[in-house]
Amino acid sequence: MHVVKEGLEEDSLWDSEFIRQHDVAGPRYTSYPTALQFHEEFTHEDYLGAVGRSNESRMPLSLYVHLPFCASLCYYCACNKVITQSDEKKRRYLDALIKEIRMKSRDFDQGRPVYQMHWGGGTPTYFNEAELTELWFEIGRHFHLVDSERGEYSIEIDPRTMTADKLGLLKGLGFNRISLGIQDFDRKVQEAINRVQPFQQIEELMMASRNYQFRSVNFDLIYGLPYQSVGSVRDTINQVIELSPDRISLFNYAHLPQRFKSQGLLPEEALPLAEEKLQILCAASNQLIDAGYVYIGMDHFAKPTDELAVAQAEGNLHRNFQGYTTFKDADLVGLGVSSISLINNVYCQNTKSITEYQGLMEEGDSPITAGVLLSTDDEIRRAVIMSLLCQNWLVPSQIEEQYGIVFEDYFFNEIRGLSDFVEEGLLVRQGGVYNVTSKGRLVIRKICMLFDIYLPQHMKDGTRFSRVL
Repeated sequence: MHVVKEGLEEDSLWDSEFIRQHDVAGPRYTSYPTALQFHEEFTHEDYLGAVGRSNESRMPLSLYVHLPFCASLCYYCACNKVITQSDEKKRRYLDALIKEIRMKSRDFDQGRPVYQMHWGGGTPTYFNEAELTELWFEIGRHFHLVDSERGEYSIEIDPRTMTADKLGLLKGLGFNRISLGIQDFDRKVQEAINRVQPFQQIEELMMASRNYQFRSVNFDLIYGLPYQSVGSVRDTINQVIELSPDRISLFNYAHLPQRFKSQGLLPEEALPLAEEKLQILCAASNQLIDAGYVYIGMDHFAKPTDELAVAQAEGNLHRNFQGYTTFKDADLVGLGVSSISLINNVYCQNTKSITEYQGLMEEGDSPITAGVLLSTDDEIRRAVIMSLLCQNWLVPSQIEEQYGIVFEDYFFNEIRGLSDFVEEGLLVRQGGVYNVTSKGRLVIRKICMLFDIYLPQHMKDGTRFSRVL
């Protein structure tokens, strides 16, 4: 099958009409249904039923561990986090997390291997060496971790909390992938977002990461921040290319100060407007593609030899709450406050309140407070959306074979929308397959929205989403 990999056609996309027509607001589809469908009527029995079906499947496991603490506030951040310098607060949370690890591990058959694990935050590396070691070995005692050649074990790193020696500890524990929060190398931008970290500091960490032979290093970048311009981001991308990470995430900053109060501390008048943001995205994307990176989709780039790029070329790329992954058949177990699990045909989420989370764990109660049981329709629509997001194509015959439907009948109302996207140049139809074009990849979320059966009601209710551009 054909996978579109050309650049983002910088000049042809730099027009106000494209922005006006396609810069809508919508979900990011880290899941389908999205977390908006999670409800508090979801019960512990629903969770245990999903676990039982999961154990019968004998599929491998994927773990997500949420460590929400940060030493300082990054003004742009929309994560569930706690800003503190208190060792006591960290200790109480770590104790609660360990109790959840022990509790949930008893639910799953011990022989099931954990092929993927990701520690996110917050700032996982805000915890000291002893705490990180304790947590790793606690997980290893209660879940079946595999050797580093078979597993994909990653951790998010704030470079300001990292030294070469601490990086060596992470490798020694068993992490083989790291993700560095860079955002931007421009000093003025860094000061505006309250995250100053010199290029030399990142360069030293990159040298150490290569010496320790991590399998993959990812850089997180953000466009749309105050004082960014096409020229300033071009300079940042040149520095990124010089450091040569294996993967790059180029995230769109969504300015929602009504929901995230810290964003109100940003100089709003210095935020680039929508058309300039698109210019920044196109320029940065073409720089990365010219440097040899492959555009994976939904903000992500990778070297052509990276496992993500290979998996996408072979049609084996997948997506979950940890982002893009090569692991399809794995149930995701979330650990920690606000973490989300995907177990069999159930999504469930731990409480978003750290106070409630710690209280529940100290009482020995389940921290799960919301979730949803997927219907057959949910599963069909999720398959369509994930195919578009991960493979940049939609093959109706595959959906028909997997779910026993006639695609054009089942999606009678959506077919006209697909035809409109073809006319607009967002899709190309070839031999019954819909391929996403370079223009379409910019607004892939808008294409996915066509298949979201819950979205019209959310729009009617006035739910706020980030812009797709």
